[in-house]
Amino acid sequence: MMLGDLAKFVAIPRVTALRLAPDGTWLAVVVQTVGGEPPKYLSSIWRIDTDGGSAPVRLTRSAEGEASPEFLPDGSLLFASKRPDSEAKKDAEASKDKPAVWLLPSRGGEARRVAAPAGGVTGLTAAKSAQSFVYAAAVFAGAKDNEQDAARRKARADAGVSAILHEPGAALRYWDHDLGPESIRLLVPADLQLGKQNGGDDNHAVTPNGSRDLTPDPGRALDEQEFELAPDGSAVVTGWHVPEEGAQFRDEVAVIDVSTGQRRPLLAETGYDFGSPRISPDGKLVLAIRMEHDTYDRPGDCTLVLTALKGGPGPADAVGVRDLLEGFDRRPLEAAWATDSRSIFFTADDDGRRQVFRVGLDAGRPTKVTTDDAAYDNLCVAPDGSCLYALRSAIDAPPTPVRVRIGADPSQPEALPSPGGEVSVPGTMTEVATTVADGTKVRAWLVLPEGASADNPAPLLLWVHGGPMMSYNSWSWRWSPWLMAARGYAVLMPDPALSTGYGHQMIVRGWDHWGGNPYNDVMTITDQILDRPDIDSGRTAMMGASYGGYMANWIAGQTDRFKAIVSHAGLWALDQMFGTTDGPFYWRRHFGEPRTQPERYQISSPHLHADKIVTPMLVIHGDKDYRVPVGEALRLWWDLQFRSVPARFLYFPDENHWVLKPGDVRVWYETVLAFLGEHVLGEEWQRPGLL
Repeated sequence: MMLGDLAKFVAIPRVTALRLAPDGTWLAVVVQTVGGEPPKYLSSIWRIDTDGGSAPVRLTRSAEGEASPEFLPDGSLLFASKRPDSEAKKDAEASKDKPAVWLLPSRGGEARRVAAPAGGVTGLTAAKSAQSFVYAAAVFAGAKDNEQDAARRKARADAGVSAILHEPGAALRYWDHDLGPESIRLLVPADLQLGKQNGGDDNHAVTPNGSRDLTPDPGRALDEQEFELAPDGSAVVTGWHVPEEGAQFRDEVAVIDVSTGQRRPLLAETGYDFGSPRISPDGKLVLAIRMEHDTYDRPGDCTLVLTALKGGPGPADAVGVRDLLEGFDRRPLEAAWATDSRSIFFTADDDGRRQVFRVGLDAGRPTKVTTDDAAYDNLCVAPDGSCLYALRSAIDAPPTPVRVRIGADPSQPEALPSPGGEVSVPGTMTEVATTVADGTKVRAWLVLPEGASADNPAPLLLWVHGGPMMSYNSWSWRWSPWLMAARGYAVLMPDPALSTGYGHQMIVRGWDHWGGNPYNDVMTITDQILDRPDIDSGRTAMMGASYGGYMANWIAGQTDRFKAIVSHAGLWALDQMFGTTDGPFYWRRHFGEPRTQPERYQISSPHLHADKIVTPMLVIHGDKDYRVPVGEALRLWWDLQFRSVPARFLYFPDENHWVLKPGDVRVWYETVLAFLGEHVLGEEWQRPGLL
């Protein structure tokens, strides 16, 4: 479809994840569509044959949706869903509103529920060569089994209690949800018959008889951690959250013996976080992302490290901890093992793209597998090692499954049939760049609407990305420049200082002053674009969310050059925000303690320039945003009101850092477009009908 109609835009099917079947013949793909009353995004699982010869087939259908597909070695598909179990006893439906683990047999038939923890499933991993899996579930402290956990939940519900008692050294919230009174545990089915390994008629037989707890009462150690099961099912590697003195934290990688539950640290070092562990197909090695902690003086760097899974004699034991990307000036984002366990594929932001790289275990220089103007994720390597499958997106193309051939030269992707909606963008995309005062090249994407020319110059919207350590390189449903282009706007999307994909020094350039080089970079490339004859320099606006919202607030206090500014989830008073966000420890490392190190707050906090703001502002925030708490928007709003700055406040009581409900997404775009129309295009203000 051609973008422009908001109702149709929010209803476009969206491909969000994929997994490759063990035999490599098909992909399980997660697709979001709008459904239910009131409308919401629901996920279902589809089948895409990797030979590309047939149309995608929908495998799951329920009003509750399905997600998190994982394959067992025999081709059976595990997934998580809140769908009701018709075979469960009515009085045993303690987890009826929570996701359970379901199994769809490889030989067809109905899916069956195989694990139903009272607190719901939060993660899932399956072995590659053994018919076993491990899942994560939320469990109350002290509960020894599912029955005790269910009884605890019922007692709290019956008493009308929702209170949480936090202990020292524990985080309170994460993004949009409270942490506690439950904790995440890893569980393995204790007696689960998943079918005969050597064939037979009972391939789909499932008899869940409870689960064994591998991590009894772990506290907050498993919050938001990734984990993976060894190919033979004997061990699980997992991220492990460790509290330190002074309300600090670090993440380790631990290995847990599935038969005994014994846990030992595998990757742990003061001053570093380790995460996203991946076990080699031969079961000998573990790969992880190592992130150096930021400090007041410098940002931490990021790399891939390798170590042995098990001790004992042999080559694997001699690995120690090896940095695979020494001297490689890009940050790895996700990784996947090659099937021969001798090399690794990984993605990294790179010059306005997110490319796939390959590196051997000899720690040689990584080579590019892809070189196109796109972003890749969800890497799945084919069993024969000839290709990998991934989701590919670009600024001008939504995520779609592709095949990437693995060869000596960088490969171009081959699109597979996709259940996602086809999109035709209303305009063109151009890469632009400039050189700033310190000699640094700053690049951007420029979206131009159809018909933009010297005779018909387009008004310009400057968009600054969030993060701040990220890059404009992929499709966005939440901030689509094409919806703006459909209404005649040009959109400039720069990667200023603090952006990833340009080396460590690009982050260093903005480290000590968020409003210094990042602001200068943005203004310099904006000036260059405004000199173009197809851009109307007299009609400009600026927009941003998260760090982009910070930059919107900062720009508002530095210049009156824009006709309007939209600040979504923006930081306003830094000393306030860094004490109320969900991870204060992270920001204190960077900005210091406000009482004893106030300098960085004083030079970078937008609220200190409130008296200079004259530009009309649209403030947008969700109450469930715990990363940038709503207090930032409330304080900004009243600071604008006290100074009689023309402003509006679009408030979402039940949205988080993003706006996710289809109806709210539509209202968001309608409000933004009406605000821009009023102040940039000179149109009469049109209040959205549902507001």
